[in-house]
Amino acid sequence: MQATSTFSPGTSVAPTSTIEIAISCRNLMDKDILSKSDPMCVIFHQPLGSTHWVELMRTETIQNNLCPDFFQKVTIEYRFEEQQILKFEVYDIDSPSPNLSEHDFLGFAETTVASIVSSGSMGLSLPLLTNVQGLRKAQGTIILIAEELSSLKDEVTLKFGGNSLGEFSCCIFPPNVFFTISKVNEASKYVLVHRSEPVVGPDPTWKQITISVRSLCNGDRDRGLKIECFQEKYNGAHKLLGSYVSNLNHLISLGSGGGIKLQRDSKETNSTFLVLGCHVSQLFTFVDYIQNGTKIHCCFAIDFTSSNGDASDPTSLHHFSDGITQPNPYEQAMQSVGDIIQDYDNTKMFPVLGFGARVPPNGTVSHNFKITLNESPYCYGIAGVLEAYRNCIRLIQMYGPTNFSPVINHIARMAANSRGGDDYYVLLIVTDGIITDMPNTKEAIVNASTLPLSIIIVGVGGADFEAMEELDGDAVRLSSNGRFAERDIVQFVPYRDAYTWMNSTVGPGTSSAPFYNGLSNPYDQGSWNQQHSTTHRLAQIKLAQEVLQEIPDQLTGYMRSKGIRPKAKTA
Repeated sequence: MQATSTFSPGTSVAPTSTIEIAISCRNLMDKDILSKSDPMCVIFHQPLGSTHWVELMRTETIQNNLCPDFFQKVTIEYRFEEQQILKFEVYDIDSPSPNLSEHDFLGFAETTVASIVSSGSMGLSLPLLTNVQGLRKAQGTIILIAEELSSLKDEVTLKFGGNSLGEFSCCIFPPNVFFTISKVNEASKYVLVHRSEPVVGPDPTWKQITISVRSLCNGDRDRGLKIECFQEKYNGAHKLLGSYVSNLNHLISLGSGGGIKLQRDSKETNSTFLVLGCHVSQLFTFVDYIQNGTKIHCCFAIDFTSSNGDASDPTSLHHFSDGITQPNPYEQAMQSVGDIIQDYDNTKMFPVLGFGARVPPNGTVSHNFKITLNESPYCYGIAGVLEAYRNCIRLIQMYGPTNFSPVINHIARMAANSRGGDDYYVLLIVTDGIITDMPNTKEAIVNASTLPLSIIIVGVGGADFEAMEELDGDAVRLSSNGRFAERDIVQFVPYRDAYTWMNSTVGPGTSSAPFYNGLSNPYDQGSWNQQHSTTHRLAQIKLAQEVLQEIPDQLTGYMRSKGIRPKAKTA
């Protein structure tokens, strides 16, 4: 996904794309007697954490047209990890009044931004509904087409080398040499864009690098780029060997093998900087892949080990009190993620696995079983997932230990059959305990890092999940038996209950009345029940943001690593 903000180390920015939604209608109701309706579309959205509709914008009014194409479009920041709900209301405008109640209502449609984006260039067609005597009736159609706004969807691949760079130390120790690339800004100051790794020897060949054209020169191929070469000294100092001011067009013209004589103190040196390769290619974004047919398949794995507690006990993490208004932590996690992911898979069929339980008919301990307890692990929709989960827990016996590798290997085998870019898998593991097969789990993740797969681990309950952070390779790339993961595919999030989660992510006071049977810290007493619906809803949204924010980059990272371009979507 293309970044829409500047890079600032030490901060957090949600992956977003700016998209534009074009609006058309067909076969609208004719409310005028002597002419046709004069339609206008009003767009509403629900701000993050709210269930109230807020007006976002209005289109222009088109005179006498039952099949309008509005030129005013909705421009919105598209966020994969949020469920962005939009409502479109169409009115027949008969006066200059801004009061919508004074105009004839022609119909409405509700959908999510994800549904529009995943519909591709053909657009999403929805019936316009009206309320007639308390019943919804369709009259006309609205067509919504999303397009990502980006004129800088290119990246440049560079490979550099050098001749006669640096000096031997003590006549026997070869130099460690690296280079930097900086771009000039409007104040004629150079801003660092890239620093290479050091390479030993006076005739280095550095690893190939790929940089977005936007980062390198913000799309201006004649923008000044300064290349500087340095030698690392044993005391940590860097000695400038020479520099050269170029631009992207010049680097491209050098092709492969062109050389640049470096300068130092306004004099040409004997050192040569080699351009071994420079070519520009289109940078494909998350939206490009989704709009051209890539499907995201969400798979669930549920921890049924005995450490969760007996489901009949109100202190159990699997306890069912009121599954609609008071879902337990497992249900909260599955619904938060599933509500977002399901918009990217038109089949709405989710495989759901369980581990750590004794299963019927013989009570065999299984670390990889279908919670449907039949031949197929698939459930239809998130409602089907939750229903199968509730049914399963009544038929199995919670046991142990907590082994992740079997379910990871199961989903990895599914992903291995879909390497071509048509499908991408997201495995959500919800667990309450520490992994007991950590070496096997690490090996499974390293193997899966070559596949179209991301793994989200949500830790519920009060266990110490510090060991889980090792699997989340944000800081240190995960390794197993000397092999490193090809990509970081794991995201770990500790989630206890709605109240604790909101305190940790937003801060105290998020809920106006976070009562838990009068307990100031309900989890200390083993109670997960959340009595305040607003806090629960906010927690659900925040959890979805946290666990899904890395998926767009992980998907595009896999596609780039395999050289997969978005496939042209057939009509």
